[in-house]
Amino acid sequence: MEMNQTQRLPVPQQVAWEALNDIALLKQCIPGCESIEPDGENAYQLALTAAVGPVKARFKGRMALQDIQAPDSYTIQFDGQGGAAGFGKGSAKVTLTPEGDETLLTYAVQAQVGGKIAQIGSRLVDAAARKMADAFFARFTEAVGASSGDDDAPDSDNNDNTQSNGAAGAGNGDGGEEQTKQRKRSWTAWISKS
Repeated sequence: MEMNQTQRLPVPQQVAWEALNDIALLKQCIPGCESIEPDGENAYQLALTAAVGPVKARFKGRMALQDIQAPDSYTIQFDGQGGAAGFGKGSAKVTLTPEGDETLLTYAVQAQVGGKIAQIGSRLVDAAARKMADAFFARFTEAVGASSGDDDAPDSDNNDNTQSNGAAGAGNGDGGEEQTKQRKRSWTAWISKS
């Protein structure tokens, strides 16, 4: 399985890098994640529950960060076991590219699966992996946007843009410009979530 994607983050590169290395934040953002514990230098033990088609299992695994070029890139090597459900292993190259006050996060994943999961078929496995990746990045983008400061706080709440837009237009003379900014950000978030 191979998967490539680019995600725009509403924060500077250094903020994005720190967030990608924040265990508590990652635990909140990874779908089904139960725990992330340090396991040596730049390595972590993970436990998560995932469903691939009709197979739902609890996976335990290890990920290690390699080729670290802070704050530009690193490679994640991962290996997970799901008991009778099967296993997954592979690597992901993650790159951060600054674009003004924002950052482009690009990743390229190469993975192999085995056991019952592999028997389901590549379409279902790929669809489940993309769904998990999309959910992670939606949560991650929202979390880093919310924590980046007061200026970005209204824009980071993409689920409540109707109320935010109404409030921005009602109170001040530059509400139209603010409303346009919020629409642009909510549109970007909607595209990234779909």
